[in-house]
Amino acid sequence: ACATSCPSDPRERWAARFELRGCRTRTFTAWCNSHLRKAGTQIENIEEDFRDGLKLMLLLEVISGERLAKPERGKMRVHKISNVNKALDFIASKGVKLVSIGAEEIVDGNVKMTLGMIWTIILRFAIQDISVEETSAKEGLLLWCQRKTAPYKNVNIQNFHISWKDGLGFCALIHRHRPELIDYGKLRKDDPLTNLNTAFDVAEKYLDIPKMLDAEDIVGTARPDEKAIMTYVSSFYHAFSGAQKAETAANRICKVLAVNQENEQLMEDYEKLASDLLEWIRRTIPWLENRVPENTMHAMQQKLEDFRDYRRLHKPPKVQEKCQLEINFNTLQTKLRLSNRPAFMPSEGRMVSDINNAWGCLEQVEKGYEEWLLNEIRRLERLDHLAEKFRQKASIHEAWTDGKEAMLRQKDYETATLSEIKALLKKHEAFESDLAAHQDRVEQIAAIAQELNELDYYDSPSVNARCQKICDQWDNLGALTQKRREALERTEKLLETIDQLYLEYAKRAAPFNNWMEGAMEDLQDTFIVHTIE
Repeated sequence: ACATSCPSDPRERWAARFELRGCRTRTFTAWCNSHLRKAGTQIENIEEDFRDGLKLMLLLEVISGERLAKPERGKMRVHKISNVNKALDFIASKGVKLVSIGAEEIVDGNVKMTLGMIWTIILRFAIQDISVEETSAKEGLLLWCQRKTAPYKNVNIQNFHISWKDGLGFCALIHRHRPELIDYGKLRKDDPLTNLNTAFDVAEKYLDIPKMLDAEDIVGTARPDEKAIMTYVSSFYHAFSGAQKAETAANRICKVLAVNQENEQLMEDYEKLASDLLEWIRRTIPWLENRVPENTMHAMQQKLEDFRDYRRLHKPPKVQEKCQLEINFNTLQTKLRLSNRPAFMPSEGRMVSDINNAWGCLEQVEKGYEEWLLNEIRRLERLDHLAEKFRQKASIHEAWTDGKEAMLRQKDYETATLSEIKALLKKHEAFESDLAAHQDRVEQIAAIAQELNELDYYDSPSVNARCQKICDQWDNLGALTQKRREALERTEKLLETIDQLYLEYAKRAAPFNNWMEGAMEDLQDTFIVHTIE
């Protein structure tokens, strides 16, 4: 506790001053934490925790509801001085003259300068704007305390030091605004410790005013620290008469938090949308890279229809997602820049450039797939046309050859006359001419079969078997035709020889027949017979 009277010994004066500074340090620390906790942080050591300027800037942002310049994140002294200077510049921009307070002293942990700076902040943001009946700042706060405690007989607030030693002033302020919290009638002026502790505990528990003073510090000193008392009392003013301002500040903080939450949500949405889109691209590219052809036009037409469905139904929503992703990314970066926040850096592989590269690959593969589909369909159309042409020509040829082998194997020439043989030869010559005319069709059939093989027609085995059968039959027809011609010509020659022999026989038999006839007549003549005898 502080001494009860002014010490004459220099060492005692130094000790009293040190204790007073400790009381002020505790109060200012509690006041700073009452604001910093709204941002989810606090300080432990006031001369150390403000040295890098980061929490100092955050404190000013919370109590002002404004954004300061973007802080330096480096650990070097120059970075710390830069941050503290930004805080001091902000304080100066609010019309506060900073006398003998420099960034270097704060960075070096100068307790006196640090406490002086915090007191300047308290005056500007907690006390200066207090206005009561045309008085402001310290006088306005004092007048407000006097007005609120006037009905209480044992309370006489004339200053911010000894008028508060008995604790009744604090209890009266609470009772005036929240009478249900304190049984004022049971308080005694001669029990300051109880009064002070009651006020401090109730304020902390029910009014959200953190405990900034120790009852012993106030009771044990002849003159309590004025700055500490003013700081603590200003919290009561803002808790009661400044409720609207506190609500506004809270709304500002809530707005900042809401913006942060919105930004975080945008980040999460971007990450999820980017992940989903990249996964869809990863699944789609192998499908578009599949170049295994189908065997039938129907199957390839189904592939084309699936591709058209992809173009018409599946891809457009993904195009929209990609556009929305870029819009969200740019919107988020703008929000962060306006809020003096670091730019958003997506996870590795999920940058907008990564998505654009993946999308470019998708477009390239898609283009190649469409070209392949059209080429395959044209190939199958050509194949179907050739296959149908093959079937038609083969059927016509097979219909023409039907029964020809049996006809060529006939031996009708064996019982035919020469004239019939000659007729059969003429008929055979006509067949040979017809057979020669069909040579082109057989060659066409073979050529079509060859082209179907070169174009990888799926049913090439059956085509080849049919073509081979036609060619074998054609060779057989040729052989049978030649064999029949030879048989007809041989028979013709034989019959002609026989006819010639008949003719020769007839020529030679005629004189003999005449002689025989004469001889028979002579033999039949009796006269001639008798003469001979």
